[in-house]
Amino acid sequence: MDLIASLQCADQPGIVHAMTSAVLACGGNIIENQQFTDPTTNQFVMRTRFETSQGIDGAHKSLNEGLSKFNPALHIRPTAQKPRALVMVTKESHCLRDLLYLVELGELNIEIPLVISNREDLRSLVEAHGVKFLYLPVTSDNKAAQEAEILKKIGELKIDFVVLARYMQILSADFCNTMPGKIINIHHSFLPGFKGAKPYHQAHERGVKIIGASAHFVTSDLDEGPIIEQDVAHVTHNASADELIAIGRDIERRVLAKAVKFFADDKIFIVGKRTVVFS
Repeated sequence: MDLIASLQCADQPGIVHAMTSAVLACGGNIIENQQFTDPTTNQFVMRTRFETSQGIDGAHKSLNEGLSKFNPALHIRPTAQKPRALVMVTKESHCLRDLLYLVELGELNIEIPLVISNREDLRSLVEAHGVKFLYLPVTSDNKAAQEAEILKKIGELKIDFVVLARYMQILSADFCNTMPGKIINIHHSFLPGFKGAKPYHQAHERGVKIIGASAHFVTSDLDEGPIIEQDVAHVTHNASADELIAIGRDIERRVLAKAVKFFADDKIFIVGKRTVVFS
């Protein structure tokens, strides 16, 4: 069986040796190993992919026993087990289309059992891909009830993480705190400079020369969660506002897809207010 072990704890001598010994103890063979120590927080993170003939139960027993003295956060997953994602959208389709396309190609190791939206615009797109679509309109009066319904679906469908693929609603602090480190959002990189409506038009008026996008984990602090992935494109004065929007859409879909892939492959660790992302 092919497994991935993700470990995080305070840095101290002997962790790598203990991991390799524990893998060996369950008849395992290490295929990949990446590690990093954050000098600011003194947090040690490690991702180890290995094969073992003793299965997931044998690996759990061996690694938990061998590493317990370090008091780590330890997660072990079969590589064949695809994380289950709830995707949330409003009416812009570019990020959603890319995720659905990559899943169909087999290039994104996730399952999408449900897409939730506060608009009906993307129902036909979602259902054409054989994915269930749930319309949950949000108002100031029903927001708490709708978020409760979302959490209910997360439990029923055994969702591992949530992807906000241009979902244009602000989630409550209570909702965000139920899934720390498991909600991924995408937005343009003009914040906080160009807030509110038509940020690309604002950017065009100011003659920006770089546009980009950021994917990050959602926290109760709006758009200030740990950053996972970013990208930019250089533009010139020749680009119209509509052309900037088109370039921005392309960057957003690529950045979000990369962030989701990193998450699905257990390559992201939250260390303090930032992330460690293994390539």
